Amino acid sequence: MSVLSRAAFRRRFYPDATAREWNDWRWQLKRRISDLEELQRIFKLSDDERKAVADLNRLPLGITPYYASLLDLEDPNHPLRKTKIPTTAEFILSPGEYNDPLGEEQHRVAPGLVHTYPDKVLFLATDFCATFCRYCMRSRLVGQGTYVPNLAMWEQALEYIREHTEVRDVLVSGGDPLIMSDERIEWLLSRIRAIPHVELLRLGTKVPTVLPQRVTPALCRMLKKSSSPVHQPSPDSPR
Repeated sequence: MSVLSRAAFRRRFYPDATAREWNDWRWQLKRRISDLEELQRIFKLSDDERKAVADLNRLPLGITPYYASLLDLEDPNHPLRKTKIPTTAEFILSPGEYNDPLGEEQHRVAPGLVHTYPDKVLFLATDFCATFCRYCMRSRLVGQGTYVPNLAMWEQALEYIREHTEVRDVLVSGGDPLIMSDERIEWLLSRIRAIPHVELLRLGTKVPTVLPQRVTPALCRMLKKSSSPVHQPSPDSPR
């Protein structure tokens, strides 16, 4: 294996970054690895990986420097690396595979709102993630620029929830809702929490794993105030 310590990784590939910058979540997002040139500056790519990145036409490439520091620099079969660096295998569509594997589109009742189960809705607050997972079940939407939520769309979704008193559980996901500003997150959560029949308000995120710098004291205070538990599917972290 060729996995450097985070300190060694930063010194080698981001020598001009200060510790303060490295620990700033906005700096991490700004410096995401998002193209072939930057990817091969850091990783020794296989021919297959290089071809896959060059031919990407759907879910884009996106890896925070922090998360890149956890990946093997040379081994294309490193488990975590395979979840973030594309291979041509992801372009293969086998019989029985669907563009929308969870069937969410047929249950969409408002912009960004999916009502599949009687008492639960999925609220897609954003189409952006700090790091794009190659196995993403919403690759039809995430990072495409075709679904860009705004406050008007949020209001339509909120109105649907208000009108459907059977809804008691709201899962806010995306994309990743925690990449939004504290103010924007609080605006949305406070309005959902104000709906009397909503008993459960949850956040689906991978930020604690792929962008832990985002988990600031201010964010924690705000989430505590809204009493919103955070759910992190498939952690993807060896450390």
